[in-house]
Amino acid sequence: MKQELIEKAYEVARERYAAYGIDTEAVLDLLQRVPLSLHCWQADDVTGFESAGELTGGIQATGNYPGKARNIDELRQDILKAASLIPGKHRLNIHEIYGEFGGKKVDRDEVGVEHFEGWMQWSKEHGMPLDFNTTSFSHPKSGDLSLSNPDKEIRDFWIEHSKRCRAIAEEMGRRQGTPCIMNLWVHDGSKDITVNRKLYRELLKDSLDQIFAEKYDNMRDCIESKVFGIGLESYTVGSNDFYIGYGVQNNKIVTLDTGHFHPTESVADKLSSLLLYVPEVMLHVSRPVRWDSDHVTIMNDETLDLMHEIVRCDALDRVHIGLDYFDASINRIGAYVVGSRATQKSLLQALLEPLAQLRKYEAAGQGFERLALLEEAKTLPWNAVWDMFCLRNGVPVGDEFIAEVEQYERDVTSKRN
Repeated sequence: MKQELIEKAYEVARERYAAYGIDTEAVLDLLQRVPLSLHCWQADDVTGFESAGELTGGIQATGNYPGKARNIDELRQDILKAASLIPGKHRLNIHEIYGEFGGKKVDRDEVGVEHFEGWMQWSKEHGMPLDFNTTSFSHPKSGDLSLSNPDKEIRDFWIEHSKRCRAIAEEMGRRQGTPCIMNLWVHDGSKDITVNRKLYRELLKDSLDQIFAEKYDNMRDCIESKVFGIGLESYTVGSNDFYIGYGVQNNKIVTLDTGHFHPTESVADKLSSLLLYVPEVMLHVSRPVRWDSDHVTIMNDETLDLMHEIVRCDALDRVHIGLDYFDASINRIGAYVVGSRATQKSLLQALLEPLAQLRKYEAAGQGFERLALLEEAKTLPWNAVWDMFCLRNGVPVGDEFIAEVEQYERDVTSKRN
């Protein structure tokens, strides 16, 4: 798209928004300072570099589109390509199974900082800070229960794994000069009816207490709930109620994954309540279709509502935005770019909302006026502001990124066996 046309459209949009008291330059500056935490597992369907085993523990990637990353070099190459098509500066979220193990068997209770030395060097070289995750799935000791397992040997194995992951996250944060946010999610649950709900939750709480006993300065803990996992549909130990209680009691970040709730629940509605009681919130943004199917994020009502609520709560400094989807049925780099840009577009629209006037209407009981302005705001030229954001960041404007993804596929991913 020609630069002159983008600039002309932006000047018109700037005037339109100024009429509502909105400074688009200030909005662009703010959007520039909001990083996404990109998820490394989109590039290889959550395979990692530990083994070539099948996914277990309620995790499933569907599709077999050719060209997925087969090793760490290809993974990093794909991530950098995707990042080059996404405006702004972002973070990278990695799972423990993405360590560099040198072809050796390193069990998860043996993992150490040395296995992520390469990632930390890569992070520094490319200016992409790291976030981290424990990995409880796809392991011989995963089973249906990990941190809540009545078998002390298995439970201790996962406790040690989680402790080591926290130590790794601490070193990542120390090296990069910004806290590494480490997410703890376990799949623990039951396929059918259980009569020991409280027992498993007592065990999970005890495991978490042991894991979090060590205090760190350069990492932040977050805990993630889920409604159910595949094959574990009847009961989830780490439910939303469990983790909210634990987070409030222990001052932990609570992770809200948009696919981890009932289809009719509004994740956006949870933010204003949670922010009253927990220090921060971590978001894992995906698109559930009937269930936690991890479809690529799009600019739908759910994503828009979520971003609007962050802004309306004045919580950009307390809500961390990460992505968590893995679609193996389409071009994986394209999936990265579409989902990331959709999230940023949704956030931009939230930042451009005439919130001050809307609140005046609400305070005055002018319901019609509030509704009318909410509707009119949807048609304001936010897309011209988005195009300028892309232009200033030196990334493709509009659908120009499609050609770049296709070219990368011809040159790189199509040559992978």
